[in-house]
Amino acid sequence: MSLSVVILAAGKGTRMKSALPKVLHPIAGKPMVQRIIDTVKSLGAEQINLVYGHGADQLKSALEHNSVNWCHQAEQLGTGHAVQQALPHIQDSDDVLILVGDAPLIKASTLQRLMEVKKAADVALLTVDLEDPTGMGRIIREGDQGKGSIKAIVEHKDATPEQLAIREINTGIMIMSGADLKRWVSQLDNNNAQNEYYLVDVIAMAANEGKHIQSAQPDTAIEVEGINNRVQLARLERAFQREQAEALMMQGVTLFDPARLDIRGEVETGQDVAIDITIDVNVVLQGKVKLGNNVSIGANCILIDCEIGDGVVIEANSIVQQAKVAAHCVVGPYARLRPGTVLDEGAKVGNFVEMKKAVLGKGSKANHLSYIGDAEVGENVNIGAGTITCNYDGVNKSKTIIGDGAFIGSNSALVAPVEIGKNATVGAGSTINKPVPDNNLAVARAKQRVNDNWKRPVKKS
Repeated sequence: MSLSVVILAAGKGTRMKSALPKVLHPIAGKPMVQRIIDTVKSLGAEQINLVYGHGADQLKSALEHNSVNWCHQAEQLGTGHAVQQALPHIQDSDDVLILVGDAPLIKASTLQRLMEVKKAADVALLTVDLEDPTGMGRIIREGDQGKGSIKAIVEHKDATPEQLAIREINTGIMIMSGADLKRWVSQLDNNNAQNEYYLVDVIAMAANEGKHIQSAQPDTAIEVEGINNRVQLARLERAFQREQAEALMMQGVTLFDPARLDIRGEVETGQDVAIDITIDVNVVLQGKVKLGNNVSIGANCILIDCEIGDGVVIEANSIVQQAKVAAHCVVGPYARLRPGTVLDEGAKVGNFVEMKKAVLGKGSKANHLSYIGDAEVGENVNIGAGTITCNYDGVNKSKTIIGDGAFIGSNSALVAPVEIGKNATVGAGSTINKPVPDNNLAVARAKQRVNDNWKRPVKKS
């Protein structure tokens, strides 16, 4: 029996007050509906059916890399009507898992628990108990509430005062056979306060047929909390970030303030226990970030798709993007490593140094105010303050090669393509556009003149 998933993502999200479809608003840098798609992929779903409506072009552009069945709901006539749009893609023998597209924190483990419940039932429904269930559909059970089998779900606006006192609510997540789903959805009507076709009405139909309806619950209520406005979006963002931060701390990472760390991707510490990694406040880890042991990350740093070796110190206010930093390097403060940068062991990139598509060799240093782009720098090279590699002529990029042990004086301009030999020296203030042989000194600057008769200008009266 194969698993088919239906994700309801057609709502406009008016309360978000945004031109962006609600389900494309991000949690930790990823659209909330993409998080749900990624979760169900991990369950081994045979197919994913995405019911869409508002913002179709934006949705298809944002999710084009996913293999989904696009099910268009031209009019939003309720959740039952939404599911109906996916029925042509569903086989009678399928187990059909239905999810809402605005509850992005649902865990695969919770859905697996629900699928296990379905094995012993005709319908499995995910419910949760809330202190304040206002606005939510109530679970109606046979006999004593909370003990009997489920017989119906009543929407808040249609509930009696007695039913409103019930704290167990419907999450909108359920699983049943394709044959049952098709039969029940075809029987839905809109005779209710909203004049909509409620998917939850299939629960009463199942009960009337004598079907066995069981429930499962998530570990925490936040997993099934939906997003309808930006306040709720921020709340779930912080909940997700707190969970990520706690997972890092359980691995041994020291966070100076867990509330001021943002993880927008995956963080790998190399082993189950991270040894002496410290992260200061306001750090953003984005994409795939790998951290070695004994790494120290200062305040206000951004790390994106990068690999940081053992013993690296990244000082405050630095950005490392698509770069590889080997062991025992020092970066920053206020340094920027752009895509393609490689720092070999023990290299140092200091304040206000920018590197792009460049290699800084073992033990080499660029301590201040330099730009190194499209360059290959050897070992134990010293690059003085204000040095730049002039790699772009307005059309093409060219490469600068600096040999081992070279010394580049401050305020030098290396006009690529150019090669500086091993142990060569470039005098401060030079503009170099020709090769410098090994062990040679190159000085290329205007001759200094001193005028001993010069008078400083004075202000005219």
